[in-house]
Amino acid sequence: MRIYLLLAVALAVICSVAAQGRVLALPEIELCDNRPKQWKFRNHYYFFSWDQDGPDFKEVNPKTGQLEGSKVDWLKARNLCRQRCMDAVGMESEEENNMIFDFIKRRNITYIWTSGRLCDFKGCDEREDLKPISVKGWFFSNTNTKMAPTNASPPGWKYQPWSDKGHTGGPQPDNAEFDINQTSESCLGVLNNLYNDGIKWHDIACYHKKPFICEDSDELLRYIEGQKQQLQQQNRPGNQGQGNRGQGNRGQGNNDNANQRARAHFG
Repeated sequence: MRIYLLLAVALAVICSVAAQGRVLALPEIELCDNRPKQWKFRNHYYFFSWDQDGPDFKEVNPKTGQLEGSKVDWLKARNLCRQRCMDAVGMESEEENNMIFDFIKRRNITYIWTSGRLCDFKGCDEREDLKPISVKGWFFSNTNTKMAPTNASPPGWKYQPWSDKGHTGGPQPDNAEFDINQTSESCLGVLNNLYNDGIKWHDIACYHKKPFICEDSDELLRYIEGQKQQLQQQNRPGNQGQGNRGQGNRGQGNNDNANQRARAHFG
């Protein structure tokens, strides 16, 4: 599948999310350096949120008093990954999708969030290549990779990853919750046989809470390496005097630009 850089649309989403008091998280050096590396597929590390310890991934069940894996909404799932130079998983190839489906089956996991998103926000309706949005407007926001149209199997795949049934009884995506409470099902989750359909992709309203799988983000790993190099340069002897203030200011400018680029990595 071709990769589209959805920069203009991405900026519109950032404004929309920020207006709600929520923004995409930037990676943090310590969390990136110590990110969980539960398993590796090709050149990326992955981890499942419920297999990790700490307050980001565990919470006390008020009914039982027991510590168990946290469930979070789609944006928080992405942010917990992004702080660690990762992002919610995107299955851009059949091989990667098989790997994720096999993990869900082996562990008998009910559902997970992915980075999949529908381009249904401001700016999307102006793009002819995304019409109709419900069919051509889905993409993986971790890599800004446009998905194949939902009404056919992705090119080269042996199967259709979208389910053939859901709440309405018809194929996914169906935006079923919109008819119930006017909430769009704009985020992509993987459900494990909840509709007697096997392990399949489903469109889901983004506020629902689920566990998630994180995957290395090449862009965020590069970003944090740049931050490290900048810190090393700033901490070198002779870089803290009056004569080097201009250089330090230029470094701050580069840092601001890097922050903007990192925040623009959103779908």
